[in-house]
Amino acid sequence: MKKTLPLFAAAVTLLAGCASATATGAPGQPEKLELRYQGSANSVTLPELAEDLGYFGPVKLKWVGNTISGPQDIQSAATDQTDFGGAFTGAVVKLVEAGAPVKAVVNYYGSDDKAFIGFYAKEDSPIRTARDLIGKKVGVNTAGANLEAALDTWLQGQGLSGDEIKQVQLVVIPPVNAEQALRNGQLDVAALQGILQDHAVAAGGVRPLFTDVGAFGPYNGGPYVLRTDFIKKYPETAKIFVSGVARAIEWERTTPRDEVIARFTQIIKARGRNESTDTLKYWKSVGITRGGLISDADYTRWESWLKQEGYLKHDKIDTSKLYTNEFNPYRDGAPAVTK
Repeated sequence: MKKTLPLFAAAVTLLAGCASATATGAPGQPEKLELRYQGSANSVTLPELAEDLGYFGPVKLKWVGNTISGPQDIQSAATDQTDFGGAFTGAVVKLVEAGAPVKAVVNYYGSDDKAFIGFYAKEDSPIRTARDLIGKKVGVNTAGANLEAALDTWLQGQGLSGDEIKQVQLVVIPPVNAEQALRNGQLDVAALQGILQDHAVAAGGVRPLFTDVGAFGPYNGGPYVLRTDFIKKYPETAKIFVSGVARAIEWERTTPRDEVIARFTQIIKARGRNESTDTLKYWKSVGITRGGLISDADYTRWESWLKQEGYLKHDKIDTSKLYTNEFNPYRDGAPAVTK
């Protein structure tokens, strides 16, 4: 079974004139006042929170729909359908290796002891070990991204060969449908995270086969990317965006949980997208390190998997072309105002 997706199409080549307007803003003032983006149903993204907290100043977000996956989100940013997008670090590597002119600017999700990816089986399932997954169906939100990388890396660490790993069947399924598919027997194991995971655990009848934080320890999972031409044309806007997201991360990290949930509820109700706020009660943690700062380790952690899957042109990842912390107010270790 072919488990992974092909490299992103070469059609991501951008024309310099595709951006909205030439930068003309005064020093310290944003050159671009509107940022197009894709959201996520029934939840609040960090940029949405940053805007609501006033961290973006005069810069406003323009919602153009909801993303279906991280790779789709960053490809939309690369092809100028949106101004920023977020995905798993490995997906960012693949996009850059395919020639897309994007750069990661701030991490936005990760795994810690409160927020993590779990691979769940039914309570009465005979699946107990990595080897038990050979020939079985595992549900993930998209191929070639964080869930597949975590699964394959764990399987390899548990002693499975490359040929054996290929026999574990990935089934791409929308995250909101994964729990029910597991309970109905359409999947043997389902990858669950965030509020969907907490909902499944609260309902009972499922148990984790393994978790990513248990296997690898806490880590940053993925960044937001901006096009390199966007950064060049709109440096002040880029700085406002990154700074706002970084401050929103710290707001989530330092604000009492009940207040975070109340703020999320307020934001969702105010935007009028016919969404539910029921699952917000399961929110626990933003899951990433201080200010969303990016490091080489965020990428090299998956180097073996990326090489194995044929996504690297060379043996080693060149992290210098993947990310920058230049716009992050936490980069020098100094405290930044969050309130």
